[in-house]
Amino acid sequence: MISVDQLAADSPPVSEYTGPGTFEIPAPHGGTLSIPAEVDERSDPYLALAHAGQIHSYYQEHGYVVVRGLIPSSLCDAAREDFAREIKPHTGYIYRQATANPERNKFTEHGFVVNSILNIQDLRRSNFPGFRESGLRIITHPALHASMKELLNDDGKVVQSMYFEGNPETWAHQDTYYLDSLELGRMVGAWIAVEDIKPGAGRFYVYPRSHLIDMKKNGGDFDIAFNHQRYKRLVLDVISSHGLECRAPALRKGDVLFWASKTIHGSLPTTQGQHSRASFTVHAIPRSTGFLQHQAREKRLSLQEIGGVPIHCPKDQNRFSKRAVLFLETTFPAAFQTVKKLAVKLYTH
Repeated sequence: MISVDQLAADSPPVSEYTGPGTFEIPAPHGGTLSIPAEVDERSDPYLALAHAGQIHSYYQEHGYVVVRGLIPSSLCDAAREDFAREIKPHTGYIYRQATANPERNKFTEHGFVVNSILNIQDLRRSNFPGFRESGLRIITHPALHASMKELLNDDGKVVQSMYFEGNPETWAHQDTYYLDSLELGRMVGAWIAVEDIKPGAGRFYVYPRSHLIDMKKNGGDFDIAFNHQRYKRLVLDVISSHGLECRAPALRKGDVLFWASKTIHGSLPTTQGQHSRASFTVHAIPRSTGFLQHQAREKRLSLQEIGGVPIHCPKDQNRFSKRAVLFLETTFPAAFQTVKKLAVKLYTH
């Protein structure tokens, strides 16, 4: 099997325009990957999916599907404007996607927030009234949840949301390692582009049919608390040993990429740092099932009905008790994180 060090050594440092409509960019599993620079109306496979049945069939076969133009452009523009006005100037702490910890904004050299927001629904209304509202209008949009229902074979409930501006370059992974429905594989993710995503801005990628592969579970020598790097290496080895193909579809403003919780995915490296990749992510499970965390414990959901959709609000900053926890996390970060890791290790053992 190819080691992670070998993969990094084999990867070229920059992307390169190679001809009409394509870019060469470093691949997650090593070497280079040719990706479309933009949507080709004549050959795009997703535009050919004319009705819900075709979308569902494609998703079942490949573990993902793209639905074009699902979210109105006006909602996308409003969310980006509200983010720029309310989030970017904010100097306080916000919970972040990559760490699940409260952090202040971190910026790329081009001025994009790179530590993505975790759970739009938990933002405090008094601090972020515009962005919280415009974000929730997108993640509860009826067209989005109609598609979710088709893929889930059930009405959905949102267990997590995120917002990205800069690209944190997410490693290749299956969501099920971190979160899923009690029936593993039933959770559906949605990556919602709220601007046209340039090829070097950190495209979302997937490995088709990887949802059919069972991998080691979270726990023991692969627990997230103390052995996360082993899991990351395992994913790359699985990609290599199965000869999986990587795809990073061109997404335009309002397009949505849906994927299954067992589909390997992530974000490509940034090679065009002057471009942002503004987008929301939503994870939803069937309303009839429970929520599984770290493949080890059923987590009780703190649901609120927002826009007709049940949404989990684990750290709702509109509640005093949750703001008190945020205070403790930011005042005693080292002690809090140590206790948190030990707790995770205990229930994933």
